[in-house]
Amino acid sequence: MSEFSGLLAIWYREFKVFTREKARVISSVMNPLLFLVIFGAGLGSSVKVQDVTYQTFIYPGIISMAMLFTSIFYGVYIVWDKMIDFLKEVLVAPLSRTTIFLGKVLGGVTEAMIQGSILLIIGLLIGVKINPWGLPATLLTMFITAVGLVGIGLLLGSLMERPEGFQLISSFIVFPLFLLSGALFPIENLPAWLAPFTYADPLTYCVDALRSILLGTSRFPVLFDLAILVLFALGTTVLGNLSFKRMKL
Repeated sequence: MSEFSGLLAIWYREFKVFTREKARVISSVMNPLLFLVIFGAGLGSSVKVQDVTYQTFIYPGIISMAMLFTSIFYGVYIVWDKMIDFLKEVLVAPLSRTTIFLGKVLGGVTEAMIQGSILLIIGLLIGVKINPWGLPATLLTMFITAVGLVGIGLLLGSLMERPEGFQLISSFIVFPLFLLSGALFPIENLPAWLAPFTYADPLTYCVDALRSILLGTSRFPVLFDLAILVLFALGTTVLGNLSFKRMKL
């Protein structure tokens, strides 16, 4: 088995597991959708931001939210694979750990991309006004972000021994990343104490890039956002791979 065919085999296994869990697919789309429809429409009835409705304003943030939750919580499957000894069977295959790790990264990114794409379609169907010509750039931004976030999830998964520990630690990471990202509020004119935390959050640059591409409004140039996201993705992939290589079963 070549390294490339082994990578595809790992990816295909992760994809099959995902498609067989219908409830997982539905719930991962429903939660962001509830935010968009109920929170966006409810608060949007009395709030308008940057000349667009509040629902439209938070739409890029809700897509980012779906990418964040799906990508990081994907890491718990490494913990489960360790517990049921499936990972031991994979690791005896004539493949490097880097190939196995990258196969899992591709599996997690595929899940996140599917769920993000479903939200894109639903947004168009419910009348969120976005730039349809920006969809290729939107998918590229989502892909880069998903690689970075999946890297965090797999890094945590390779360090944890129990799912409960993974859930606890990941919750401490996921919610600050989401709340500080500007998904639900504009990041211009932030209080001085809050701005550094927001600018240190990599999800901020995903939200800002999507807002620029889909709505034509942003805090930073989109190329700057993408550069930050690429560095973030490279960093978490390298760290996640190192952690995966040192993982003990």
